[in-house]
Amino acid sequence: MNTPTTHVNAHLNTQATAPVSSAPAPRIAIIGAGPGGLTCARILQRHGIAVTVHDREDGPTARNQGGTLDLHEDNGQIALREAGLLDDFFRLARPEGQEMRHLHPGGDLLFHHVPEEDERLKPEIDRGALRDLLLNSLEPGTVRWGHALRAVEGPAAGPRRLCFTDGTVLEADLVIGADGAWSRVRRALSDAVPEYTGVSFLEAWFQDVDDQHPEIAAFVGQGSAAAADGERGLFAQRNSGDHIRVYAIQRVPEDWLAAAGLAPQDTEGIRALLLERFGHWSPLFRRTLTDNDGRYVDRPIHALPVPHVWEHQPTVTLLGDAAHLMPPLGVGVNLAMLDACELALAVARHATIAEAVRAYESTMLPRSAEMQRLLDHGADELLSADLPDFVQDGDAPAAA
Repeated sequence: MNTPTTHVNAHLNTQATAPVSSAPAPRIAIIGAGPGGLTCARILQRHGIAVTVHDREDGPTARNQGGTLDLHEDNGQIALREAGLLDDFFRLARPEGQEMRHLHPGGDLLFHHVPEEDERLKPEIDRGALRDLLLNSLEPGTVRWGHALRAVEGPAAGPRRLCFTDGTVLEADLVIGADGAWSRVRRALSDAVPEYTGVSFLEAWFQDVDDQHPEIAAFVGQGSAAAADGERGLFAQRNSGDHIRVYAIQRVPEDWLAAAGLAPQDTEGIRALLLERFGHWSPLFRRTLTDNDGRYVDRPIHALPVPHVWEHQPTVTLLGDAAHLMPPLGVGVNLAMLDACELALAVARHATIAEAVRAYESTMLPRSAEMQRLLDHGADELLSADLPDFVQDGDAPAAA
């Protein structure tokens, strides 16, 4: 696929520095301890600005953080540079993960990109490793776990009241919604809700692949392998720790498993259905779908309406998927971290929170609207039997 790129805007370097003021320090609360929320908190703290992060999970190890992702040099890496963590990122990242194979469903290799040894365009890092890097960079006690937000209340001019499900109520002068696709903060700004795109991912895991699944390990290589036939697709990607994740991509109703009389835990039944639906694919492809270790994970793909905009409020704003949920085409975390970087710098460089929020949204909203339009119905590209643009142009691909 031809993954769009986004570039940091010049205002990162040109925003006015806030004058010295005797006004009380603003109370800033970030909802969501994902890469976007943690990046924003880290950059705020580097500028001497107090912030708290609230997350619904019980702790940093409450759940698996997901697979691997690539951080691009023109957005995600810029945010890490502002966070003072870019060198640490490169020590953890896997540049070899930029390897990419594109194949015909019958198994023929159509395109193969092998990265240069020092290639840093978009190296891979496991989501868990990135989260740990950001968490460990924050001041102790910054993240308050087990704080599930129920609602944001109070007047638009502030202060806002954060009402948590455990009955806790806190006041804030700025609430930053970094709480993902089903954001509670978004409800204070917009009635928009994510809609099903018509495309669903079914995720399968392979452990100890070099010993237990050597053919699949060789097939995927150090990066990823992809194929599609117009109605269904497959994307396999190596993670660290000798682990591979495979995604069966289908254009199906959102309740496709239930419609087939299956539940997510019905592993054998799902395997039989996949063998039927991918029956004309090569045997090795079918093994990447059915030789997995453990259960499948059903991941229907949702997106926000295009464009997603809202009436400015001086005390609440959004970043990442909370602001512009799009199909998973390699830009989500990168955009979230770029949003976080720009918002934190705006707060540091403006005299008031209201001015900072307006400056941030004046750049973020047009950029995200443009990207939403580019990726609208983009999940269909994952199913296209045509060679992606990066193959036709001879460019290296971006990881999904």
